Order: sequence, then structure tokens, then C-alpha cells
Amino acid sequence: MAKKVKMADIAAICKVSTVTVSKALSDQKGVSEEMREKIKKLAYQMGYKQPSVIKREAPGYNIGIIVPEQYFGKYESFYWQMYQELATKIVQKECFSMLEVISADNEINLELPKLIKEKKVNGFILMGRPKDEYIKKLRAESTIPFVCLDFYDKTGNCDSVISDGFYGTYMLTNYLFEMGHEDIAYVGTLLYTSSITDRYFGYYKSMMEHGKSVREELVIDDRSWTNGVVGDISLKMPQKMPTAFVCNCDLTASVLIKTLGEAGYKIPKDISVVGFDNYLYPGLCDIGITTYDVDVKEMARKSINILLRKIQSDYSKLGVRIVQGHIVYKESVNKIFNTLS
Repeated sequence: MAKKVKMADIAAICKVSTVTVSKALSDQKGVSEEMREKIKKLAYQMGYKQPSVIKREAPGYNIGIIVPEQYFGKYESFYWQMYQELATKIVQKECFSMLEVISADNEINLELPKLIKEKKVNGFILMGRPKDEYIKKLRAESTIPFVCLDFYDKTGNCDSVISDGFYGTYMLTNYLFEMGHEDIAYVGTLLYTSSITDRYFGYYKSMMEHGKSVREELVIDDRSWTNGVVGDISLKMPQKMPTAFVCNCDLTASVLIKTLGEAGYKIPKDISVVGFDNYLYPGLCDIGITTYDVDVKEMARKSINILLRKIQSDYSKLGVRIVQGHIVYKESVNKIFNTLS
């Protein structure tokens, strides 16, 4: 009888710990992609079987990815990136992904996705926040397990995976203060999405801690309530211009930089700008935007794992999972020196 392959055997060959092997085989964080692939390839070649992983992955499920069309606009590249990560992770779990984009008309008319009406999926990930009425409709007429990705549902308790918008923007605003800025504006339509609002409160916390008030004109809408498309409305600049702007996403930051350029300002010489996401459609901006990098891979991994647990069992531990990222320093921020008069 052939010797049963153990994780220790794989660990010895790869010169890593059995903990590292376990994390790699179960797609947990803490292992480089290069090492993860090496361990998985070796495990396959050696014929290693991990019953717990086989049970958890449950090959053959149909996983829906449902997203409102406004998030798949021409320049909403962040959500295309997130979709690609989800699709990749679903294939790794030996499941099948099915994408459906909700049209604006269907969302307004509360028309459920075909994937849900025709029961073509075992579970789905709702990526990007639809209108509250639409989410309520989904809840009322579907019993299919789902996870909210990049937003949380204020209409009811649910499983959500979001980036750390609050502390991410808090750290970005603190960085601007470190660079000498004190008069700082925020660009984002408050309450349009939970992420935009969370990021505003991170900005506001930093302003408060530095003893700065936020004038009403320093909070600038970046999209209309009608369609939510960034760039469809003109950015209303304050009468007294700040020295820096915190934007709720890199797309908004690119629109702001273009607007400021047309008004004769140079970035970052005259005004500094920071964004959020660390992802922007190529060619939209000629300058690298200092931003907060969202760990899209980890958000996708968590979403899929939670959904599979919900599909396989009477999983009932609902909650919001916050995935941390980090600041990426680029060219859009300039240090200024405040002199006492």
C-alpha cells in the first residue's frame, strides 16, 4: 500500500512549516502567491488529499455575481477588477460563476435578476449597492444565500465584506496634515453609498482631531442621485479653495484633477489630491494619485468562503467583515510649509 501523503511531507520538500502548507491549501491569507502555487502543485503531484478542504469547496456549485450596471460603466474599472478576482476564486473552488448585470430600468421597476427568478444559482454575491427597495425585494422573494460585497445592507442584517474605508480615509487625511495641509475638502456624494459615507467619516475624524471645522462648501458631490455616475455632474468648487482634497475613489480624484487643471491649478504644486481604491482606468489621469490600496483578492476570497459555508449548512453568523489595505504614495501630494505671520 502506498504511503499516505501528509502535510509534513510537503512542508519538508518546500522547506516551510506545516502551518504554511495548511494556509496555502485552504486559500488563507499569509502565504505569497508564488509559494501558494508551488505548494498546491506539489500536493497535486504527490496525490495529497485534504478531506476538510474537499468538503468545504463543494465542487459543482453555480455562483451568481450580480451587479447594478452603474458599477460596470466605462470607467468603473475597480469593479471589473473585483469581478475578475471573484471569477478566479470561484474556479479555484471548482465551482461555476454566472454574471448578471442589473439594468437601471430593472432596478427601478424592481425586476429580479433572471439568475434568481429561474433559480439557476446556489448562491450569489451582490457586488455594489443597489437601491434599498431593490435589496428589500431580493430579500422578500428569494431564499437563495447571498453575500454583499463592497457595501453593507442597512435594510437588514446580512453578511457583508467591505474595505476599511473609515480608517483608510482617516489615514490619508492624517497624511495630508503631516504634509502641512490644514484646509482640506472631501469629494463624494454623502449617503449615496455606505462606502462613500464611511470614508467621509474617516476624513471628518481626522479633521476633528486636528481641531479643524468642516465648512459646508468643503463637502462636494461627485455624482447625481439619478444614476450615480461619476463625472455626470460638474464638481462645485469652494469659493475659498483648500490646499488639498480627499476623494472617495480614484475615479473621482481623476475627474477633480482634470477640473482643477482646466481652472489653471497645477497638481500637486498648487493643490494636493488623494483618492481611494488604487485602481483607475488607463489614460484617465497623467499623474499618479496617492491613494488607499484595497485588498481586492482578500475581499473576493472572504466573500466566496462565506457564501460556500452558507450554501452548505445552516450558517447563521451574520456580520460585516472589514478588510484592511494600505496607503500607496504617488505624485499627487505636495508638502507645504505654513509660516507664522
